[in-house]
Amino acid sequence: MIELHYFPSNASFAPHILLEELGIPFTLRVVDRANNEHKSPAYLKLNPNGLIPTLVDGDLVLYETAAILMHLADCHPGFAPAPGTAERAEYYKWMVWLTNTLQAMLIHYFYPDRMAADAAEVKARAEAQVAPMLDQMDAHLARHGGDWFLGDSYTAVDPLAFMLCRWTRMQVNPAKTRPALGAYLKRVFDRAATQRVVAKEGLQDPVY
Repeated sequence: MIELHYFPSNASFAPHILLEELGIPFTLRVVDRANNEHKSPAYLKLNPNGLIPTLVDGDLVLYETAAILMHLADCHPGFAPAPGTAERAEYYKWMVWLTNTLQAMLIHYFYPDRMAADAAEVKARAEAQVAPMLDQMDAHLARHGGDWFLGDSYTAVDPLAFMLCRWTRMQVNPAKTRPALGAYLKRVFDRAATQRVVAKEGLQDPVY
């Protein structure tokens, strides 16, 4: 049985959506962040970084959101392009870009005090850096014109893109204000799997 260690609205949101999309049995194990359970000795044995999510799949214990998504897509075909194709290379590119570029900058936005004493300036600069990244995503979607991030097929990239765009919802110009990106986010939001996760995690409006 697959077990996802999660907390509502955290980086576990994307794997939670993909698990719902896959339609396979899995269990949710909430990690009580309010009481620092993610820093407890028991959790640190699973994930020494003390971060959420962690996926337990049989004997495999896996952390890092993008790695979890790619693992699930490889084990359950239909959510990633075929290996060795140009489409697969694009899939890798966007998976890495989303987690290594956009998500990394969003972490500075949410935790500016980790970077400098002047947290307000760090937060403002991070938000300014995020804006052109969202523009890049919007231009990518407008260019290919498909319903999903890579084109005509929904893949494991989509839950990650949706989750990270969702994290901008309190910014001055959130992701949804861009025409192609906003329409895309609405399509992901309207999917039955996304709606089930929103309900299970008890997320409040604005969801994205």
